[in-house]
Amino acid sequence: MNLKINGIQFSLSKLPNLIWASVIMLSFVSCQESNKMKIEVYETSSAGNHLAIITEFPQKNSENNISLHPEETFQEILGFGGSFTEASGYLLNQLSQENRTKILEAYFSENGANYSLTRTHINSCDFSLSQYAYSDDPDDFQLEKFSIEPDRDDIIPMILEAKAISPQGFKIISSPWTAPPYMKDNNNWVGGKLLPEYYDSWALYFAKYIQAYQTEGIDIWGITLENEPLGNSNNWESMHYTAQEMTDFVKKYLGPKMEYEGLENVKILGYDQNRDELKKWVDVMYADKASSKYIDGTAIHWYASTFEVFPEALQYAHQKAHDDYLIQTEACIDAQVPVWHDDAWYWKKEATDWGWTWASEDKKYLHPKYVPVYRYAIDIIGCLNNWVNGWIDWNMVLDKQGGPNWFENWCIAPVIVDPEKNEVYFTPLYYTMVHFSKFIRPGAKRIGWKSTDATLLVTAVQNPDGSFVVVLLNQEKEAKNFNLQLENFTKTIAIDGEALQTIVLNPN
Repeated sequence: MNLKINGIQFSLSKLPNLIWASVIMLSFVSCQESNKMKIEVYETSSAGNHLAIITEFPQKNSENNISLHPEETFQEILGFGGSFTEASGYLLNQLSQENRTKILEAYFSENGANYSLTRTHINSCDFSLSQYAYSDDPDDFQLEKFSIEPDRDDIIPMILEAKAISPQGFKIISSPWTAPPYMKDNNNWVGGKLLPEYYDSWALYFAKYIQAYQTEGIDIWGITLENEPLGNSNNWESMHYTAQEMTDFVKKYLGPKMEYEGLENVKILGYDQNRDELKKWVDVMYADKASSKYIDGTAIHWYASTFEVFPEALQYAHQKAHDDYLIQTEACIDAQVPVWHDDAWYWKKEATDWGWTWASEDKKYLHPKYVPVYRYAIDIIGCLNNWVNGWIDWNMVLDKQGGPNWFENWCIAPVIVDPEKNEVYFTPLYYTMVHFSKFIRPGAKRIGWKSTDATLLVTAVQNPDGSFVVVLLNQEKEAKNFNLQLENFTKTIAIDGEALQTIVLNPN
């Protein structure tokens, strides 16, 4: 069944079931009009809304105001998305073609989340079926036997099918969890450091990987040097760097190698771990022009806290690096088995993370129980308001156990599947991502705003097409009214209690 609204063709058969009602509503109700502005309001809430279109608002002005200031501009947005892991690709291969397509359409089609920024892993990671590398010969310094064959069953097909669905395409950032064990001082998948005699080979490894993927029809937009270089408690694949070691490797080996191989347009992102250590790393990475010559930005994760955005660290990194990228490359509800077909749980303060049991006493306050939907929305809004250019979720698809994961490091993904029964569950986290990824498009500029209600979390952008997008989170149980103001346009809007809302303003 197809539906055409305002020139946009919607294919209802390819949307998640829970979105159908919202799209159908569009055919019966026109957007609110004024002589200057067309407004669309979408809401997801604990009461059961899933991107529901809100068309009725209070008739009189509220005491609260949110004003937009497009003359104040900040960073450009690269996009939002998730990660192509072997675990996700493997699960998609276990489903019917109908459900596989349904999930990928939900993530990458214009009618779905329309993801524009993604990540994948170089060699294996914890969300792989086993441990593997693209080279296993210690004497093959020139990597003549290099092969991405391990990626051909799951990761590459998933990326290619997503590419075929995505109307505008998406950027891919690739990250290694470790070099092959033979290149490391402990000859182990976990921990250890890169041996000096393999510095040049490891730099070549990145180039070989990018070129091999190009041959498959997949362009890699950027790379990070190492996922979590500070380590991960010696659990799964890892390799350790200090900030100086990583910076020197880029300066002396990787940067020159990328230039030599004609890959200088591929972005190099440093760090790639939690924000609590961010200041220390950018100080070293941007110490002088020589150290930062080949560095295009900094990658960050959120696991240092379940609620703290670390705005001062993000602001500091921006000031240090100026126009270089600041990208959130990984986030998920970790150390948690997914809750199946229970939307209410994702709105309750019951989730815990690794820090709930493992954090040191002085850090435990950073890891309380939390609401999963709020965890995502608070962090994305906080990141956008503090110069972050893009935000990437971790696995796109996991099973009911929170895997597959060779280390049994269970986590939650926005989409959970039961491959044995061929069933799919779009959790509220999926709709949370859509509130940002679908409406805030690559090239958007964050703009200024002011709010008289300190309890509402707000961010705002202007898209390249001229539309304005405002995303709000109301964590209070009661609904709120506010006057949204843009130049001479004012509209009183209501947001439900415990709700996430996206407002799109299109000048006529």
